[in-house]
Amino acid sequence: MKNIFKCTIIFLALGVLAGCSINHPVAKDYPQYLSKNGNTGSLPKTDLKTNYALDGQTQNHRYEFRAATVGYAHVWIVEMGKILDATLNAPYVQSSFGRLTKVDGGKIDSGYLVQFTLKKYEFKDYRAHVSMYVELTKGENIILSKTYSEEGDSKGGQMWGAGPFGMKNATLASTKSAIDRILGRFINDIPKE
Repeated sequence: MKNIFKCTIIFLALGVLAGCSINHPVAKDYPQYLSKNGNTGSLPKTDLKTNYALDGQTQNHRYEFRAATVGYAHVWIVEMGKILDATLNAPYVQSSFGRLTKVDGGKIDSGYLVQFTLKKYEFKDYRAHVSMYVELTKGENIILSKTYSEEGDSKGGQMWGAGPFGMKNATLASTKSAIDRILGRFINDIPKE
């Protein structure tokens, strides 16, 4: 029995070291997650009618991590550009603004523009850690310029108890809660006209 256990451990270790991994691109499942959980929590309201853009680095962001809770063969892939776009277009976020529309290229000649620039994303200690620079401009004038840093809800119990499916949901839920906190703080900081 001891030999079988040792062989199993060696086999699993070799599989991980040889690059055998199971990739989980969580952004792929985020729209479905939002459709089921997009109405949890509430954001402040603003009458601001604005466009938004993500800088190129944020749009193409990719963060990979492994978690001991489900085994190191699993690689969790977070693509913040896709997740942030889906969040900003979700009904609960759209209803928080007078209008919020994506523009490509991040430049407009007049009107308002919110530029989102991801400074840091990390998943550790059972939660997402997000730092985002947000700039609101009107034409050439900067109205608001601030970096927001938030932690998502802790999902340790979900990560330990439900395997890979729980880990995927834990990653999505914690990331969404961090983004929601950033959006809430940003909306509250928008100057009243």
